[in-house]
Amino acid sequence: MIRPPVDLSGAAWFKSSYSNNGGTCVEVAPDFAGLAPVRDSKDPQGPALVFRAEAWASFVAAVRSGEFGDV
Repeated sequence: MIRPPVDLSGAAWFKSSYSNNGGTCVEVAPDFAGLAPVRDSKDPQGPALVFRAEAWASFVAAVRSGEFGDV
């Protein structure tokens, strides 16, 4: 994760088009160069995690390829 904290007050969050699966979703804010802020869509006022964009892309690719099993 990234430190010091990133100001996310003006972030435009979005959910995946695959998010109609019963509420287990995350939202991502795309307009932070080199970063991927992520939060729980069920708790938009809660905390967000900020990852380096390449780390988040690697995680998403692993999920899509089934590396973590059937989730």
